[in-house]
Amino acid sequence: MKLEGIRVLDLSQFLPGPHLTMMMADHGAEVIKIEPPGGEPVRQVGLRQNGHSVWFRNTHRNKRCMALNLKRQEAVQVVLRLARDADVFVEAFRPGVMQRLGLGYEALRAVNPRIVYCSISAYGQTGPNSQKPAHDLSIQAESGLVSVNLGADGAPAMPGLPAADMAGSLMALSAILMALLRRASTGNGDYIDLSMQDALLAWTPNVMGPVFAEQRAPVVKEERSWGGAAFYGIYATADGRHLTLGGSEIKFAENLLAALGRSDLLDDCRQPPGPAQDAVREFLRTAFASRTLMQWQTFLTPLDVCWAPVNTLHEALHTEHVRARGMRPELPAGQPHLGIPIRFADEPGRLDARLEELGESTDAVLAELGYDLPAIAALRAAGAL
Repeated sequence: MKLEGIRVLDLSQFLPGPHLTMMMADHGAEVIKIEPPGGEPVRQVGLRQNGHSVWFRNTHRNKRCMALNLKRQEAVQVVLRLARDADVFVEAFRPGVMQRLGLGYEALRAVNPRIVYCSISAYGQTGPNSQKPAHDLSIQAESGLVSVNLGADGAPAMPGLPAADMAGSLMALSAILMALLRRASTGNGDYIDLSMQDALLAWTPNVMGPVFAEQRAPVVKEERSWGGAAFYGIYATADGRHLTLGGSEIKFAENLLAALGRSDLLDDCRQPPGPAQDAVREFLRTAFASRTLMQWQTFLTPLDVCWAPVNTLHEALHTEHVRARGMRPELPAGQPHLGIPIRFADEPGRLDARLEELGESTDAVLAELGYDLPAIAALRAAGAL
C-alpha cells in the first residue's frame, strides 16, 4: 500500500486529526494513537454498537492504542523515544500546550530532523484568536458559513455537516503528504500550522463574488449557490419529500422545461440569479408539488437533467450506488463502516476493522522501544502509563 513503512504518532482527539490518521492507516501507515489516561473522548460519544461508539469505530480502525499520562515527565520521554523513528506527528492541542509539555516541534526535531509535525487547531498558532477554544460550530459561525446556512424562517440554522472539522482533516492530510514528498529529496521534515478556520475559508471561492467584488455580504436567497438560480435549489413534492435541481447549465433547463411543456421560460433561466428567475422558480415549485417523489423519479430518470432526491442518511447509505462503491462495508458482519474514498488502481487501501481497547498496545510498543519488564513496571508505578 502507498504508505507502508510510514509511522504516525497521533495525539489528536475528536474528528479532524483522528480522521486523517485513519485515512493514512487505511493506506498502510502504522498509526500509534496516544491517548490520555481517560481515553479518546469519542470512545464514549454517541450510539454504541458491539462495545464501541460508532464515531470511534469510523475514526480509529486499524490503529495501535497507547495510554500515556503526558503530565508525567516519564511519559514525555516515551513520546520522544517514539519520535526518533516516526515520520509524522499529529497533535490538536491548544497552541502552546505541546511546548509546555516538552513535545513542541523543536524538541521533536532535535531527536528526528526528518519528522513531519502537524499541529491542528481551531484558529492557528498565531493571531488574536489563537488561544480561543472552539469546535466546528463556532468556527463555522465565526467564518461566516452559519450566516449563509438559513432555515425556512430566514434565521441561521445548525449546519448539517462538520465542515470545519473535515476541511481541517483533508487540508492536514494534503499538507502532510506534501511534506513527506518534499522530504524524499531534502531529507528534512517540516512543521505544519493547520488552522481549521483557514481550511474552511479556503473552501469558499465559489461564493466570494459579493464579498470581493462588491464589498458586501451575500444576499443568500439571490445567490446561485443558495437558491437564487431556479435550477439550483430544493423543491417539495406532493408527499412531503423533497428533490433538488443541482445544475444551472442552460442545457439542463432546456431539457426539463421542454419535458414539462414550458420552454417559454428558458430565456428567464439565462438571466442572473435572483428576482429575474422568480417566474421559473414559482413554476417549478408548483409543478413539483403536484406529484410524489417516486412519480418524479420515474419522470426525471430518463431525462438528461441534474437532479437528485433528498435522501435521509439512512437511505443514502443503503442505495445501490453506495453499496457498489464499497462505501458501506460491514466488517465484521453487522458492524458497518464508512468505506475508503481514495481508490488506487495499484496498491489500494485496505479496511482493517480492528479496534483496540484503551492502552492495549502500550506494553508492546514500549517493548519495541527497548523497555524491559522492570522498566515498564517502573513507568506504571510512576503514573506515566
